[in-house]
Amino acid sequence: MDKKVFVVIVTYNGAKWIDKNITSLLESEYPVNTIVIDNCSTDDSVVLLSKYLEVQLIQSETNLGFGKANNIGIKKALDNGADYIFLLNQDAWVFPKTISSLVNSMETNADYGIISPIHFSGDETTWDESFKTYYNRKTASSGNLVTVPFVNAAAWMMSRACIEKVGLFEPMFSHYGEDRNYCDRVKYHRFLIGIDENASIVHDRVIKRNFKKDVIQSQYKILTTLLNINNSLDKSYRLAFKEVLGLPKYFSKYYGVGKVANLFFKLFSYYIKQVRAKQSIEQVRQKSVSS
Repeated sequence: MDKKVFVVIVTYNGAKWIDKNITSLLESEYPVNTIVIDNCSTDDSVVLLSKYLEVQLIQSETNLGFGKANNIGIKKALDNGADYIFLLNQDAWVFPKTISSLVNSMETNADYGIISPIHFSGDETTWDESFKTYYNRKTASSGNLVTVPFVNAAAWMMSRACIEKVGLFEPMFSHYGEDRNYCDRVKYHRFLIGIDENASIVHDRVIKRNFKKDVIQSQYKILTTLLNINNSLDKSYRLAFKEVLGLPKYFSKYYGVGKVANLFFKLFSYYIKQVRAKQSIEQVRQKSVSS
């Protein structure tokens, strides 16, 4: 196959993964062009990246977050004739046949806008726990390809056709939630999301409970619901209010009464803020519909 593949990576203080990440791409059986957007790292990430002449490095003067930084790389890749764009987390790496398998799956299944590989944890043996959840929610299976409603953006092979129809990541999100919002938009525009069982990556992360992070993720979960153009605006607000009530109940297995109550009031306050911003929410939704 002679399809042009660009890999887009966003880095922020990821020095401990840089060599493994970039080396794995250099050892890919399928040739790729690599663009890295560094989000103003304060460690040795830029120094390490600079030694790889094959990498096009873009240094941001501020931390743009995941979506906005990826948008820079995606636009650059499209301008340079990319047929497919592979988003890869800084804490992940591929195997020699990963890219070729994903490209083959995209080429033979044009109705899929996003195809992700199997995500292994850092031991390269067990599946990443969150990925396991996404995989188990599969709705269909054909050959090596399973259809899912969502898979996180640690490793997304995206078609040019999908990006040109759906657009870029929504800049309302800074970090967390932008991939879920994008999947909602992909489904609205009648593309499928899949997992290629013949392809795999390693996602070297350990998920730790953090209250501040859980608050932010919960707020962005509410925002993704409000922006979900597969539902009417009124239904989205109803569903979002249910999440204001339901998310604290979910986190009660991790936190005591005080923190759960604190979470509820933070989410309720966030919801009221979004009610007052209903016109802005509607404008973003309309933009997503007409992309």
